[in-house]
Amino acid sequence: MRTFAIRFFILFIHTACISAFAPVSDLLSEHSFKITELKNIASQYSNAPNDSVFYLRYCLSEKSDQEIQAQLRSTLEWRSTEGKNICDSASKAVEAAMALGKWDNAPVRDMAPYASTVNKFITPSQCLTTTVNSGDLCYCIKAGKINDSALMSELSLEQMTEFFLYCKEVNALVANIRSVETDKLVSVLTANDLSGVKLVGGDAAFRKALSAASNKANQLYPNLSGPTFLLNLPTLLSALVKVFTPLFPEEVRRRLKFEQGPLKDVNELVEISPSGRSAESRNLFLKQIENLMA
Repeated sequence: MRTFAIRFFILFIHTACISAFAPVSDLLSEHSFKITELKNIASQYSNAPNDSVFYLRYCLSEKSDQEIQAQLRSTLEWRSTEGKNICDSASKAVEAAMALGKWDNAPVRDMAPYASTVNKFITPSQCLTTTVNSGDLCYCIKAGKINDSALMSELSLEQMTEFFLYCKEVNALVANIRSVETDKLVSVLTANDLSGVKLVGGDAAFRKALSAASNKANQLYPNLSGPTFLLNLPTLLSALVKVFTPLFPEEVRRRLKFEQGPLKDVNELVEISPSGRSAESRNLFLKQIENLMA
């Protein structure tokens, strides 16, 4: 049981984080030469992104130019082959969601891979992305509210992974659009509400899909992920965290935030959306996240 709990804890660690940067307009100017170089490489691939912020995130890496170019080539190869359908669907979904000038999440849900199956089990009540006070996006999930066993009885591990990668591509597209609009490099935070999560039981394939998508996303989207908030950990998992957290590298420890309270009294995540029925719940959540980021 202890081994399972440790693996469960590690699953929710997202291994990329960005710090505060200068205005996007200044960064685009400062790194214009390198962005042009990367775009020249991208021109060799079909389905390569056009927006400069996509390439700017590579430029902000601490890796060598050779390593950055290799990572970009790997990403573009994925986007033009096995990830092409994911990227095409996400691009069309975001365009449709913004068509009327106000975000409409219905196209994003309807155009997701295996939507007819996934949408029966994962709804905005259990999983959604919202904007926080910093202007960043916050991907929220209440894992304990998802009937993963029933879901995975209808999908394979590969199909579930594809769905999660689609969600990450949608968030990446929106973050880059918002970065230009706000002149701030927008990151994607993650808030995992672990209340009600089963430490024993549940579906292993669902957890593996989450892990596989997170690992792949760390390669595909440099300098996109912000801190990960692990919220309302069960007693056993909380005790193990205290034991094993000091064993992780300092950079990993810096990215993780543990807290009891945020989302604990939120039954459905739609309550914290801008169009939700509970302004009080949303305002409290925003304040709690702001405090965690301080």
